[in-house]
Amino acid sequence: MEIVRPQVQLMDTTLRDGEQTQGVSFTPDEKVSIAKALLQSLNVDRIEVASARVSLGEKHAVSSLMQWAEQEHVADRIEILGFVDHTKSVDWITSSGAKVINLLTKGSEKHCTEQLRKTPAQHIADIRETIHYAIEQGLTVNIYLEDWSNGYSDNPDYVYNMINALIDLPIQHYMLPDTLGVMSPDEVHVSLSDMIARYPQQYFDFHPHNDYGLATANALAAAKVGISAIHCTVNCLGERAGNASLAEVAVVLKDKLGIESSINEECIHQISQMIENFSGKITSANAPIIGADVFTQTSGIHADGDNKGGLYQTVLGPERFKRTRTYALGKMSGKASLEKNLEELSIDLSPEQKTKLLERIVTLGDQKAIITPEDLPFIIADLLESKDYSHIELLNCSITSGLNVDSTASIRIRIGDEIYKSAGSGNGGFDAFSMAIQAIMHKVGFDYPNLENYQVRIPPGGKTSALTESFITWQQGDRSFRTRGVSSNQVFAGVQATMRMLNKLLHETITA
Repeated sequence: MEIVRPQVQLMDTTLRDGEQTQGVSFTPDEKVSIAKALLQSLNVDRIEVASARVSLGEKHAVSSLMQWAEQEHVADRIEILGFVDHTKSVDWITSSGAKVINLLTKGSEKHCTEQLRKTPAQHIADIRETIHYAIEQGLTVNIYLEDWSNGYSDNPDYVYNMINALIDLPIQHYMLPDTLGVMSPDEVHVSLSDMIARYPQQYFDFHPHNDYGLATANALAAAKVGISAIHCTVNCLGERAGNASLAEVAVVLKDKLGIESSINEECIHQISQMIENFSGKITSANAPIIGADVFTQTSGIHADGDNKGGLYQTVLGPERFKRTRTYALGKMSGKASLEKNLEELSIDLSPEQKTKLLERIVTLGDQKAIITPEDLPFIIADLLESKDYSHIELLNCSITSGLNVDSTASIRIRIGDEIYKSAGSGNGGFDAFSMAIQAIMHKVGFDYPNLENYQVRIPPGGKTSALTESFITWQQGDRSFRTRGVSSNQVFAGVQATMRMLNKLLHETITA
């Protein structure tokens, strides 16, 4: 039977469990900044920010955060992992100013007997001792049943006995972790249904991991049976395959179960980028909700459908997350994709120009997977400037470069009906090409102009894969003129600008 709660708390553990990601360690200042953003901007219900007794820097971060939290009246939403060590963890937490301890206990009999080398009765006695001391010091107590998923599967009586032995204590949340990410949604449904039915007065949290890629599905299954809270991290940070994604869980609960969370969806992407910057862990471009490409349509068919009635749009729209939908340009593009991008740039072209532009985009798409909106003005300017001269054509060009050696170029060109071959070397790929092409042009009696200025640029914010625009200024006699080349290869942008110059001058000679 499904018992969907009207609201399920989300507890974010990016700053504690997420910091167990390989290579991730937040500085104290970063921790404070992230915690404030999670609580204020994103409005997460609770956050777990540290483990007791880890380091002095960790304690300073917690103390600084708690001073702010007291002023903002959110101190009870900040939790610290503590250990069954009687006074040590409790004293560390209270001296930092924190108010809530998440006590790490053994939810698996194997962990109890083989790792602690204690009987269940001894472990329970230690837990009660630590909890009593924590309560005396004024802390709110939650407990983790570490490796609960395996513990319940191997010996559910061990789990029942532990809760029975602690149920008289004022424990706020019993946290049930799938520590090794071994559960399936069906297993979550069966085990959590049992736990909730046996202890209907207790609040249970579910703490999923993503080892099988099932963390979000397991969180959904937990919510269906009436779990009180689900633990997540931003960007799926966490040990091994990570934890459940906060963005995915929040959105899935809302859209699939009608559960309204406290999360401010408009800040999800912003917080994701913040964590990406501080952690150094790049989020996959196709990660649901937060990925760079998830609101980009690549197929021209999809753009056409959106134009004709939003046929490829869902409630999972970018506007919810303060993002925008884009239509990628490349070899899969159609007229609708191009129209969408031209509309966004407020550029009006004739039907003939649009046809030529689309042909150019598809050709470039064979060399470069995606043409960005930032690339488009370069291509348009190049298209509008170009003339259909073909007095000279570059049939083949191979350029090689190396460290501390001259670059070389081997070319084959057509001038009129004649084919010419040449090679050259120089200080860089473009210089080598220039030597090769000049050798041919001098051979046919062409007065090669002087290169006066050479400029290369990529679009603002462009990446290494961005299109390159090359401007070359030429000097011939008393006049100076400029040609442009656009290519996904920086050297060949200059090559294209050079070929355009040669066609221009040859045309002037022929028509004079």
